[in-house]
Amino acid sequence: MSKVFASAAEAVADIADGSSLAVGGFGLCGIPSALIGGLSERGVTGLEVFSNNCGVDDWGLGILLSAGQIRRVTASYVGENKEFARQYLSGELEVELTPQGTLAERMRAGGAGIPAFYTPAGVGTPVSEGGLPWRYAADGSVAVASPAKETRDFGGKTYVLEESIVADFALVHAEIGDTEGNLVFNKTAMNFNPLAAMAGRITIAQVEKLVEPGELDPAQVHLPGVFVQRVVQAGQQDKRIEKRTVSA
Repeated sequence: MSKVFASAAEAVADIADGSSLAVGGFGLCGIPSALIGGLSERGVTGLEVFSNNCGVDDWGLGILLSAGQIRRVTASYVGENKEFARQYLSGELEVELTPQGTLAERMRAGGAGIPAFYTPAGVGTPVSEGGLPWRYAADGSVAVASPAKETRDFGGKTYVLEESIVADFALVHAEIGDTEGNLVFNKTAMNFNPLAAMAGRITIAQVEKLVEPGELDPAQVHLPGVFVQRVVQAGQQDKRIEKRTVSA
């Protein structure tokens, strides 16, 4: 079967309410905006998202968030989205904050078939000891708090056990892809897109340029097509600036 889909809408057509999604991108760089747009148009709800961040109020995952389509977010940075903060503090959104490197490794481990791993990041903090507010109640009290995690000593140093991430679907953006799903990412877009792609049971890649098998130098392929089930050519995407700063 061909991995190539005619449109982003067609590629995400079977993502149902309540699905879990690993979503690539770093800030607003390399986000799968066309695929997110397809999900926005479908109006699916109750989504659980694993992503480095949740976009801004009017772009990226922030579009799904503003429409009330996301139920839970696991992320490492959420500082540029006012609607995110409002939903979290009002109890509308469940949020699991995790160290950035831990999030990256949880995705990679999920794709590699590793169910869990030990890391020193977060030891001695609420990350490992529990008590982080995952969801607030409407009155501001903590409705759901993070549980304590298992710790273990190796070589005289304490590590915390972190479970890997495997999502129903992964949505990623690549600069170039071939029809077999082999992908090449551009600069900062390398930070989370390959890892998110590995973590999805079904990975959907939007690419700016689609080429035929054999046109990519194998040594330049960042992610092999074995991790990618669907490809859609979305063309060059709008490149937003997260926080524009100009001289007077």
